[in-house]
Amino acid sequence: MVTIQGPVSYETNVLATNTSGIDRPLSRGYSKQRILTLSRPKDSKQIWMTSFGPKLYWGDQDMMWPVSKETLHARPTARLVKLAAAKKNFQLGTKQVNRPEFVYSCGRNSQIWEVSKSAMKAEPSGHLRNLAKPKQPPSQYQEHRHNHQYSCGRVSPIWHVAPGALRCTDRPRTAELSKAKRPHPDYLPNSEVETVIKPVSLKAACTERISDLARPKTRGDGPFIDSRSPEDSIWRVSQNARAATASPRMSELSKYKTFAEGYIANRTVQWPVSRAARRAVSTPRTGELATPIIRASMDHVQFNPNAFIVSALARKARCTPRLEELARPIQR
Repeated sequence: MVTIQGPVSYETNVLATNTSGIDRPLSRGYSKQRILTLSRPKDSKQIWMTSFGPKLYWGDQDMMWPVSKETLHARPTARLVKLAAAKKNFQLGTKQVNRPEFVYSCGRNSQIWEVSKSAMKAEPSGHLRNLAKPKQPPSQYQEHRHNHQYSCGRVSPIWHVAPGALRCTDRPRTAELSKAKRPHPDYLPNSEVETVIKPVSLKAACTERISDLARPKTRGDGPFIDSRSPEDSIWRVSQNARAATASPRMSELSKYKTFAEGYIANRTVQWPVSRAARRAVSTPRTGELATPIIRASMDHVQFNPNAFIVSALARKARCTPRLEELARPIQR
């Protein structure tokens, strides 16, 4: 019997019938070799025309091309030795230091430099003392109390309090407003994670009844076997119950739910093909309908060399009065 299971393609049949052992197909007709080929990363061909030399990796200290032994043992010339010498630092051994480059350069230890003893003992001139004085407000300036309290650079927001205000007693309203906000009367704080057990409870001894109730229930090996007698069930069934017969109503209720009338089950995915269907020959009409429609390509359809050629009859034709009326421009 030949069976068909779902839509099967030609490639699936070819892979399914291959028994050479070279390419074992996976489920649903996929080839393992094809999956390995597709899993390889795609090679970058962006600069394949301009790239030259071996492939380099970022962060690798290897050279682009291997160095020969003769080059490794070669001695440089006097000119190369002179060019390879480091630039001389003319500031070494002297007290002169390029201060702007030292202060505003990267990698310095500190911007503060040593001060000589003579500079520490020197006295400033009158012009320096005049420049060191802070800027004074003009004579017409009147200090604004709010700006002084809530501005940047103020000394302190606390101002001087008069002695009368210090000796003044507070009012009941002021004392009430100064109290902190209390929680709601029904508010309950969070319970402690650790429950404190009283010493009396720790020293108490349980009764025999509590010890009996605290014992775990023992059961047999099976789910429906009592520990007392493995052969007996948990509930004893009387002989009258064993010999009883179900009523018609009980028999009707015990029946399982059936399908509705006219219900058709789902068609199976795999169904056998009859011999008549396998030996059938299509009619000429079926073969004609199965022939695909062959249409011309869009390049040939869109290209029409005679698209703008006007025929001889169209040249001799005369338009109707209605066309003449429609061809007149609109006068505005």
